[in-house]
Amino acid sequence: MSKTIETDLKTFVKFWLVPLGIGLVILFVYSALTGLIIVGISIFLALALKPLVRRVNNFFTKHFGTEKKHQTLSAALAYIIVVLVIGGILAVVGPVVVNETSKFIQNFPETFEQTFGGWDGINNFGKTIGIEDLHAEITNALTSLSNNILGILGNNLVSSVSGVADVVMKIVLTLVLTLLFLLEGPALMETFWKSIGSAEEDKKPVAVAKRVVAKMANVISTYVSRQVIVAAIDGCASGLIVFCLSLFTGVSTGIAIPMGMITMLFYLIPMFGQFIGGTLVTLILLFSSLPAGLIFAVIYIIYAQIENNVIAPKIQGNALNLPAVMILVAIVIGMYMFGLLGAIIAVPIAGCIRVLMDEYPNIKAARR
Repeated sequence: MSKTIETDLKTFVKFWLVPLGIGLVILFVYSALTGLIIVGISIFLALALKPLVRRVNNFFTKHFGTEKKHQTLSAALAYIIVVLVIGGILAVVGPVVVNETSKFIQNFPETFEQTFGGWDGINNFGKTIGIEDLHAEITNALTSLSNNILGILGNNLVSSVSGVADVVMKIVLTLVLTLLFLLEGPALMETFWKSIGSAEEDKKPVAVAKRVVAKMANVISTYVSRQVIVAAIDGCASGLIVFCLSLFTGVSTGIAIPMGMITMLFYLIPMFGQFIGGTLVTLILLFSSLPAGLIFAVIYIIYAQIENNVIAPKIQGNALNLPAVMILVAIVIGMYMFGLLGAIIAVPIAGCIRVLMDEYPNIKAARR
């Protein structure tokens, strides 16, 4: 027995074209994922620079008048300031790290002799744990390790060069897009809001959407600006600790500022950055002086507790209004999805999700 099924065009479109469209969107996102990530990072950085742009613009307005006239110049100047600061930090820190490492390598034989009593002391220690020739065992292990590393480097040399070129290209694209979003982003957003409808009434969909986007942008810019302030304080504190240690240990006074820069940069990584930066500085100090490295580690741990429980909460306040467990979950997810970069942007993204949750009743009412 046959049956005739009648359907209208609307049902046909829903049944066939909607799933097809969703599939094409998923395919597009998968194919262009790297490009979308670069664009997303550029937008994030442009929003993060908004407080600095606002301060520069206020300076121009105060001294030269007409706020609108100087917006483009303020954005470009803020961008240049940040690029120069980051470049300057890398230029200062890089040579210091290389110099301290080479100094450690040069002094290693003498330090080894003084600390362990040379290979005779190592062999005597080996005999106490049942190894007759610990020197030979260590030498064989290091030889095998170096051969494996050289083999891996030789096999991956071509891919490493192409990988470095790819990373450089992505960095350049991100920097260019960030500048363009800073310069043209506000005008593009105004054009977009005007094109989709009027926002005169507070409850209209366009007004609600505009308010939600503004809140999310404010969450990102506020979080980043306050994180930078705390990072600068952390860098000053660690630099001061190293300077004080240099007065009575073998550490050079000249590395105080670079060490402060290292902890400042790594502090920008949420939750784990402070530990990473403090560990790196401790290791570099250990290259010059064992007591200096140990003393720095102890003092920095004490300072970190004061900073995390007093200074950071005071400055950052409740800007994101997020519980600690939600912050940790966001960082873990971001880190495993996009690595270090994901850990950095995870917290403000979680703050944006919180804004959507808070505004959901208004969004629902506007749709009606």
